[in-house]
Amino acid sequence: MIQENKPPLYVCPSPALLHLYDVSGSIVVIIDVLRATSTICTALFHGAKRVIPVASVEECIQKGEELQAITAGERDGIIASGLQHGNSPFEYPVSFIKNKTLVLTTTNGTRLLDMASDAKQIITGSFPNLTPVCNYLLHQNQPVILGCAAWKDRVNLEDMLFAGAVVNSIKEKFYINCDSAFIAETLYLHAKDNLYACMQHASHFHRLAKHGLEEDIKYCLTIDIAPSLPILKDGALINIC
Repeated sequence: MIQENKPPLYVCPSPALLHLYDVSGSIVVIIDVLRATSTICTALFHGAKRVIPVASVEECIQKGEELQAITAGERDGIIASGLQHGNSPFEYPVSFIKNKTLVLTTTNGTRLLDMASDAKQIITGSFPNLTPVCNYLLHQNQPVILGCAAWKDRVNLEDMLFAGAVVNSIKEKFYINCDSAFIAETLYLHAKDNLYACMQHASHFHRLAKHGLEEDIKYCLTIDIAPSLPILKDGALINIC
């Protein structure tokens, strides 16, 4: 039975399916656990002034020159040619990033941010800022779309796990009639006691592990280690937490 007093919540498992959802009337949570949204919340938690997401390496370089900002990003898990830094949260300690602007481009996450530009609001989420994301969604009491960045439009494990964690935390306050949300929560409940062990089955685990980035993966699966709340304002992500 439809509970008209509760706003709807949906999980979009891939950017290829985003057109099926009403982003204009919803808060869209961009989820790219490995590693864009984990890095974004970390940089902001460590005092970055703002993070500007861009779709292409060329735009990243240009914007960085215009703003005298740090340019960063990856393609297929490694630092993109022409950029100064990569997509590891460990690259952005307080001593380096505080009060600075970061221009960031990634394979999947920044692309989805651009695709969701018509949303009522856009925030970014990952395990390092799980609680602020959930608290914000509960407080806003608005329709929600949990948008998984996936991997080149293919559904991935880590983003669905995080979507499931959010669903499990806030579902009592939302109307959920969405098979993807049920799948995501079921997956999370199965894996929540050892997320890292579950992730060893994931394709992106193996992509990153080839580059020796297991510690990045562990960090990105650590709940509330960087509890900022990135929200998109005038083309930049700022921390409102």
